[in-house]
Amino acid sequence: MLLRHIPFLRAVFFYSFTAFGGPQGHMGMMVRTFVQKRKDVTEDELLSYNAFCQMLPGPSSTQTVMLIAMKRGGIPLAIITLLLWVFPAAFLMALFSFIVYYFNAKGVEKSVFAYVQPMSVGFVCFAAAKMMKNSTQHVATTVIMLGALLTTIAVRSPWVFPAILLVAGTISNFSDKRIPDTVEKPKPINWINLWLFAAIFIVAGIFSEMAHTKGAEWPHGKIFNVFENFYRFGSIVFGGGQALLPMMLFQFVNLPKSHGLPPAITSPQLLTGYGMVQAVPGPVFSIASFIGGMVMSGYGPVWQIIGCITATTALFLPSTLLLFFFFPIFQNLRHHVVIFRSLEGINAAVVGIIWASGFLLFKSLPFEWSNLVVIGITFCILKFTKIPSPFIVIGWMLLGWTMNM
Repeated sequence: MLLRHIPFLRAVFFYSFTAFGGPQGHMGMMVRTFVQKRKDVTEDELLSYNAFCQMLPGPSSTQTVMLIAMKRGGIPLAIITLLLWVFPAAFLMALFSFIVYYFNAKGVEKSVFAYVQPMSVGFVCFAAAKMMKNSTQHVATTVIMLGALLTTIAVRSPWVFPAILLVAGTISNFSDKRIPDTVEKPKPINWINLWLFAAIFIVAGIFSEMAHTKGAEWPHGKIFNVFENFYRFGSIVFGGGQALLPMMLFQFVNLPKSHGLPPAITSPQLLTGYGMVQAVPGPVFSIASFIGGMVMSGYGPVWQIIGCITATTALFLPSTLLLFFFFPIFQNLRHHVVIFRSLEGINAAVVGIIWASGFLLFKSLPFEWSNLVVIGITFCILKFTKIPSPFIVIGWMLLGWTMNM
């Protein structure tokens, strides 16, 4: 049955190598590839799919591509499409984790990647400023954004993010002005994907706790922690890779420090990975491959590869299960009043979280005027020019290499 879908899968594979620019850039490429060229979906269908995916945690552009595949060939084709879409970016980021780890001692990060870290702060600030324009259009959403910003800075816990989103969605529900145009009859729901999502969440948490119980630590038990961490991230993250960044910062850098333990990765390494993922085609969530590899790098190359695969799988799995659960009731969910009204507050809160991540990442850098200049130039290039992100990253890498020769 898959033979008739080979042209579609080939288009997805080539698309995965050319889709730069994050979710916004991906949408433009989807219109060109799947609407105008192949006519797999209409433009209205594509836009409605993307709007639906904004209601779910996880990578919206990835989920949108999967919905296109589901329309053509159901869940099997959607899973194959997911693998083709994620593989190139995940492979490149995994490879980069080896480069950073094994060449770090030779000063690679201090030369080639010298300006990549402050450059990544510029990317974060640009994303926040761009999203703020559409997400904070009145006093209530502005207050929600500021509240999320201050709370993220003040509260050092990974659970602060779902709490912020829950409160923001609840607040925006007090408005009765935003009402869906129509209400459709509820459709039958297949609960197996939701039960599987919840079961994995619980089991992963139990194994993660058992793996690092004091006095009875499992050999290589950190891999269970990696799976649980990224599965939890994929279950609660809204706002794409930019919102994922502060969660990783707290989980792998700040949280171990607060318990008197060495961080799983350093802030410069996290910033380097985030900067490099801007130059990689495909989903920004592929940074999980880099972080998973870096966390497990101390156990040797084989476990580093396992870390890359585990983190990537865990991050994309929950959003995939939720997509399969909610898609049969897509039309009904789209017109659900509570969810419809919650999005306004959630979007504003996400902007606040992204601003906070930019502040915290800047704070983790050494205070040097050159870092401020790099952040400012990166922000201006993104805002006032159409230079693709990969060329911006390569430019800063070449400058760092030239300045430190």
